[in-house]
Order: sequence, then C-alpha cells, then structure tokens
Amino acid sequence: MSDLKIAVMGAAGRMGRELIRATHAIEGCVVAGGIEPPGSPAIGQDIGALAGIGSLGVAISQDPLEVIARVDAILDFTVPKATVEFAGLAANARIVHVVGTTGMSEAEEAAIEAAARHATIIKAGNMSLGVNLLVAVTRKVAQALDADFDVEVVEMHHKHKVDAPSGTALMLGQAAADGRGIDLKDHSQRGRDGHTGARRKGDIGFASLRGGNVVGEHTVVFAGEGERIELTHIATDRGIFARGAVKAALWGHGKGPGLFSMADVLGI
Repeated sequence: MSDLKIAVMGAAGRMGRELIRATHAIEGCVVAGGIEPPGSPAIGQDIGALAGIGSLGVAISQDPLEVIARVDAILDFTVPKATVEFAGLAANARIVHVVGTTGMSEAEEAAIEAAARHATIIKAGNMSLGVNLLVAVTRKVAQALDADFDVEVVEMHHKHKVDAPSGTALMLGQAAADGRGIDLKDHSQRGRDGHTGARRKGDIGFASLRGGNVVGEHTVVFAGEGERIELTHIATDRGIFARGAVKAALWGHGKGPGLFSMADVLGI
C-alpha cells in the first residue's frame, strides 16, 4: 500500500511547521503539498526546508485547488474562513480533511457539516490523546455529580491566540453539559465583570487566560460545598497536536464521507 499523500494548510505557521515535521516522521504518510495565502513570503519555498527537516522537493503553493486535487488528505489548523473554503474543495475531491481550526461561527460549523456529506472530515478542538481522555472523564464526572457542584472551565494559552474560549475549553464545557443533560448554549457563562449578582445554578463558566508562550493548559473545576474536584491537562509540546492530526488522517483514509471526532479515531 502506498504512503498517504498529505498536504498542510497554513504550512508556514507554527502549527503548520509542526504538522510538516510530524507527517514526515510518521510511517505510512508523506508530505505532498503545502498552502499559504497569496502574498506570503513562504510561497515557492521548499516545505521541508521551511520546517527545518531538509529539502523534500515540494514547493509551497498558493493554489489550494491544485494541491487538494493531488493529495489524499489535508491537515488544516488555519482560520474559519479558509477552513470552510478548504472543506468545499476537499468534498469535491472526496479526500480526508482533518480540521483543528477553532473559533467558528454557527454558519461556518454548518458549512463543515454540509461538506462532510462528501468528504471524510475529522474535526476536533484538540487532537491530543490526553485531552480527549479528559473530555471523556469530564462527561462521566458531570453525569455523576448533580447541579450542586458548579462547573468552571479555566484555560490558558500563549499571547498570540486570537479566539476565546479555546476550542478545547468548549469541548470540555460541551462534555460537562452532555453529562448533565443540558444545552450548553442556555447554560454558558463566558465572562464576568462588575456587579454580576450570584452565580446562576447549573451554569458552566469559562475563564480564558493569555500570556507568554503557554502551549495549552485546561482545568475543569467541579466546586461543591466543602469539596472541589479539579481535572487538569497541561500541554508542553505543540507536537502532540500535530501527531494526533496525522494519526487522524491515517485513520480516516478509506472511511468514506462523514463528520468524525478524535473520540472516533481513538475509540473512546
């Protein structure tokens, strides 16, 4: 069986370079393309040299249609607008689209779901094994504890992150809501400032911290009367997300159309 041909969208970014290195290192796949938006100084550069792993003979392109037409899968940790465009192209090409992009609107989420009728889309706010286990545990704990335990999700990321709460925090909040059997939209508290009044029973709160070069830290707090349970995941290496994304692409090859999560990939 030939290696899975993978293209990296947003290849010159920090996450893009991690994805290139992970794809090159993992058996069963090969770096076959990369995309940068028009005007990027990385266009035309060798994708391997850009990622610090030596020349691979693959030039970074600005034409997603041409690249997607000749690969088996794309890894996409870009921005919502670009991800929706790539999803449509991936659907037309009937290939695997691994989506790690966060901060999408409801309309953009709907566009991804529509594309999944024709493409194999694996979408997650976080691709790491540890975080996805934390999501599963959070759901179980929320199911076991009643609304007398207040739920707060606290996350911290580097100062360059542009969306809040993080995609992972929203995954964790959704897991807690699922465990409680409630709609997160109706029980979500995203920010507190000034005289807010007492905390509403049953709400799931979110707090977002930004600073330095923090890769990602997430804690789910279940605060009851006289006791508190805290579930925490700390990421120190961005490579864990890249390796998870590559494994997702390998898993998705040959699966057929559908919208999948990392829980599907990991079987949890």
